[in-house]
Amino acid sequence: MSPTETTSPQPVAGETPASSQPFSALPLPAAMLANLQQIGYQTMTPIQAASLPLTLAGHDLIAQAKTGSGKTAAFALPLLNKLNQRWFAVQALVLCPTRELADQVTREMRRLARFTENIKIVALCGGTTMRPQLASLENGAHIVVGTPGRVMDHLERGSLDLDAVNTLVLDEADRMLDMGFHDAMVFIAKHCPLKRQTLLFSATYPAGIAELAERFLHKPREVKLLEQHAGSKIRQRFYEVKHAERRQAVATLLKHYRPVSTLAFCNTKQQCRDLVEELQAQGFHALTLNGDMEQRDRDQVLVQFANRSCSVLVATDVAARGLDIAQLEAVINVDMTPDPEIHIHRIGRTGRGDEDGWALNLCSPGDRKRLERNADASGNEPEWHTLGDLQSGNDAPLVPPMVTLQILGGRKEKIRPGDVLGALTGEDGGGHRFTREEVGKITVTEQSTYVAITRPLAAAAVQKLSNGKVKGKTVKVRALED
Repeated sequence: MSPTETTSPQPVAGETPASSQPFSALPLPAAMLANLQQIGYQTMTPIQAASLPLTLAGHDLIAQAKTGSGKTAAFALPLLNKLNQRWFAVQALVLCPTRELADQVTREMRRLARFTENIKIVALCGGTTMRPQLASLENGAHIVVGTPGRVMDHLERGSLDLDAVNTLVLDEADRMLDMGFHDAMVFIAKHCPLKRQTLLFSATYPAGIAELAERFLHKPREVKLLEQHAGSKIRQRFYEVKHAERRQAVATLLKHYRPVSTLAFCNTKQQCRDLVEELQAQGFHALTLNGDMEQRDRDQVLVQFANRSCSVLVATDVAARGLDIAQLEAVINVDMTPDPEIHIHRIGRTGRGDEDGWALNLCSPGDRKRLERNADASGNEPEWHTLGDLQSGNDAPLVPPMVTLQILGGRKEKIRPGDVLGALTGEDGGGHRFTREEVGKITVTEQSTYVAITRPLAAAAVQKLSNGKVKGKTVKVRALED
């Protein structure tokens, strides 16, 4: 591979150049620009502004970007721009590490493709049955979004043909490597034509990324934008704590700051389990996320946290990659990471958009020495506080505002969010007639549907749905509580 060309100037670590460039500055069709305007894409994010001129010009790309940075549009717009919608062949393939990220990418690409009719995007992910996927592929598809294992399954059984692919996207390539998908990615890339555009997105740059780029990208341009977090948006505080006291320290922070949703980072799965046990024993609604979980259990945890019916989600860096949770009030670093880039990604989960957020860090004496050495070099002094100042906080239970209900039945039964909302707000089933404000997010998966209900009305919602009908059928409903 020729030496990579880099955008100039390179942003320094911890900074992202501001972008106020409109999408109209790009050489895109008028219909695509009109759709971007209609769905709320006004100006480009930094990753879009840096990468889109390169990718629209046909260059391969290595880009540092994470969920929430606008990277889906950064790779979707160039592949949609060169798509031939009259040719029913798979012309673009997007590989994602997890089903939830693939689903998120698929939804966003469908919104971006609204500028024209009949663009068919198919998701191929593990954890769901093959039959609907086989039927979708038989009917023809322009774009496939999938996880490496399931895409490889389809290639091996001959149900997926990649001979017409002109764009290959590796989204969150570093996480796919972490999850053991190296060989699957190599297998899939070898089934794509040599003459294609390859776009690789990765939050970090481990050695395996360089090896993939060397094998599968041709003279790539490189865009490396490190996140900037304004001090006014993310208020960061540091607490020196002995290792044995960290679990209790997390409870103390939660009782004092009282965030509705908190993402807590530990360095190992066992530490995650121990912390959740401790928090649940103290009455907190806490759940953990780890790579050993069945897909169904992982989906339920993520839905509860996104629905604000779980106060604390405890995870490792690998397990939390790909999560994009709106309105996350706090991040707690139970274990500090020595990698400044990972620290930036962790705390960047909070304080997004117009929201403020807390980044609360528990540090060992060794962590403190390292942080102070780094501060001397960078001039960025950490703000130290003591847990003793927080002991007089509010000890009332931290109760999440919503409860998530699970309805047995989902896409397989053709249930849509509007069906559930109609069942709750209508007269069928008797009892309380819900207003739209009393019903939160409704998520439909292959076999289940999840609906968030304001906590005081959860029992009434279970009764109403059980006594009534959803899409003309009686359904089984239960509340998900830890």
